[in-house]
Amino acid sequence: MSIALIQPSQVRDSLAHGKAATIVDVRSPGEFRTVHIDGAVNIPLDSVSAATIRSSLQSVPNELWVVCHKGSRSAKACEKLTHEGLRALSIDGGTEACIASGVPVVRGRGTISIERQVRIFAGALTLLGVILGTWVHPGFYGLSAFIGAGLVFAGVSDWCGMGKLLAVLPWNRA
Repeated sequence: MSIALIQPSQVRDSLAHGKAATIVDVRSPGEFRTVHIDGAVNIPLDSVSAATIRSSLQSVPNELWVVCHKGSRSAKACEKLTHEGLRALSIDGGTEACIASGVPVVRGRGTISIERQVRIFAGALTLLGVILGTWVHPGFYGLSAFIGAGLVFAGVSDWCGMGKLLAVLPWNRA
């Protein structure tokens, strides 16, 4: 199934003329608090469904525009929502592209994105495995190998277990 896209310039122009669709941001609450499109509603990807949309919004819109950081999570959300009978378009390039295109955003206090948290945590665990493997016991190299295999799997499957785990930590919740 092909995901329908809308360009950030179209979002900007529609917002400027008061003709924008309902915008659903599927990032974590922490990422949403950092920066989001003005007027967007935050419904994290793991909670997205037609039922959640209907209960979160006062009325079910004819069309939803879905956004995340760069576009991957919004494409997944659009696929699910479209399958459940809603018309959902993914904003091409995500919040980053919207900011670059001049879409009005609301900036809040800073939070590190889940993507960056994964890189920090994976790097720290890999380094720890190498240090412990060198100084304590060679078996600790297995930690680095496990993290490397997990990163390869995440890249190939577009599913990141570490990201899922980090997303439920208190600083990434509302």
